Amino acid sequence: MDSEIYRPWFAHYDTFVPRTVDLWDKPLHSLLDDAARLYPRRHAVIFQNTRITYRELHEKAERFAGALRRIGVRPGQRVALMMPNLPQTVIAFWGIIKAGAIVVMTNPLYMETEIVANMQDSGAEHMVLLDILWPRIAALRDRLPLRNFICTGVEDALSFPLNWLYRLKSKRNSDLNIPFDDKHVFRWKTFCKNAEPYSAPVANPLHDPVMFQYTGGTTGLPKGVVLTHANLGTNCMQVLSIIRVTAEERHVFVSLLPFFHVYGLTLGLLLPVVLAATSLPLPRYVPQDVLRLIAKHKPTIFPGTPSVYISLLQQKNLANYDLRSIQICVSGSAPLPREIFRQFHDVTGAAILEGYGLTEASPITHCNPLGKQGQKANSIGMPIPGTDARIVDMEGGSLTLPPEKLGELVVRGPQVMQGYWKKTDETASALRNGWLYTGDLATMDEDGYFYIVDRKKDMVIVSGYNVYPREVDEVLLEHPDIQEAVTVGIRDDMRGEVLKAYVVPRADARLGKADIIAWCRQKLAGYKIPRLVEFRTELPKTIVGKVLRRALREEEEQKLARKKRRRQACADNGTNSGETA
Repeated sequence: MDSEIYRPWFAHYDTFVPRTVDLWDKPLHSLLDDAARLYPRRHAVIFQNTRITYRELHEKAERFAGALRRIGVRPGQRVALMMPNLPQTVIAFWGIIKAGAIVVMTNPLYMETEIVANMQDSGAEHMVLLDILWPRIAALRDRLPLRNFICTGVEDALSFPLNWLYRLKSKRNSDLNIPFDDKHVFRWKTFCKNAEPYSAPVANPLHDPVMFQYTGGTTGLPKGVVLTHANLGTNCMQVLSIIRVTAEERHVFVSLLPFFHVYGLTLGLLLPVVLAATSLPLPRYVPQDVLRLIAKHKPTIFPGTPSVYISLLQQKNLANYDLRSIQICVSGSAPLPREIFRQFHDVTGAAILEGYGLTEASPITHCNPLGKQGQKANSIGMPIPGTDARIVDMEGGSLTLPPEKLGELVVRGPQVMQGYWKKTDETASALRNGWLYTGDLATMDEDGYFYIVDRKKDMVIVSGYNVYPREVDEVLLEHPDIQEAVTVGIRDDMRGEVLKAYVVPRADARLGKADIIAWCRQKLAGYKIPRLVEFRTELPKTIVGKVLRRALREEEEQKLARKKRRRQACADNGTNSGETA
């Protein structure tokens, strides 16, 4: 790290946290090799009535790699993984890597245009998918570069008798008509039969890609983030240096964040293997299922999002469950309201770490200290070991700003991506002189704690004034009767843009627009007060619980377009009527 970089955060690290970590320079799958060698009998995965030890996971992954090689998968080829959180997802992930291929993580919720765009862009030739997704893929086969498919179902994750019962139920409910031929379309149960275990050498872990993770990034257009063995491996070690746990201890992770999102992958799939810990994968988030899982398996580490913590606290029977086994909670993807932070800590007694990251950084770059006394409200914390961060001017991005000044957050470290797949211009815009430009507006205080103000592209100009919607969001979330809220800039003929607040009231709360405006008037300058308020039962979110501000903007744009068409139609009708008269 350069000596001229101002790093006040070092003085505020917990005493056990190093200033940097060693660069991970081994194949990523050596994490699994080490766990299987040192702790072969420990459970790697527990799902329903199925338990897989690290020895078994290692063997299954290498046989899967051998089976992939048998159908023609070679190092550097892309293999799409379109799965929810299941044991097969874990096996396939490590198997693809051991085959020397590149994993293309694919959201199972993707629809036609997203699937086609991602597959064509990545050039994936093979896919592992959940069987119920087959009709969606089959309809697109002639538009996809995919040649081979390995299909699996939930029953493949279950042991007797649950697998048998599930199979009976699923046959009653649907008929997928998957054309299994053992040439291009394979059954999970027979795919690895008689396959020789295989593990491909990795020539250069520092530069060889291990995964393409598609993201909207700083422009909203899907781009394949190229992450290396070193990127993901080092980020795991950086996280480990903060949470102060070791493989000698026995830890259990609740893996409810989707593995196809890099946050869920790192904290729910990779980090458990680093610690030879047990992962409890959940293919679908249902609060009651999570509470029952905690009661049964006594997990110690719980990665989540604010929406997860909020929904668990809202469960009427929460008091019936003991959550005190949880030692560490990690929260990301959105700000965690202080009241929710306090309530969840009271329920669990756990240390709650709020941090920040982005796909382009594998993903974690900032985190609050483990010790509660070192945490600051509304802060994403400090750069994690081995990571530099600074605030630069929004215009040119070259001038480093002093503490408390608002600008764009830029970061650098060994976890930062190689670039965007086949997108030279976008890569050059995001990566400049070794720094990743995040597109987030932020400040840094004198102690080196960072505070996200908003996305650069979300800034709203109201009557010539810059307004950052996140500031308004935080004020709304302080209201005792508001469960969720988000603010969006809407085009306006008079003011250029106005603010609209979307509010989800708490159960049994009675709120009106006047209440919202009055609350904001106490805490915000006049031009920052939302002029429009819409009450909703829920807000659109990503799979990891981040509110989709963009989706709400698009809704408003569509409304404006419809109004414009109606006005034009009325004008046309008026003109025609006049001409007829």
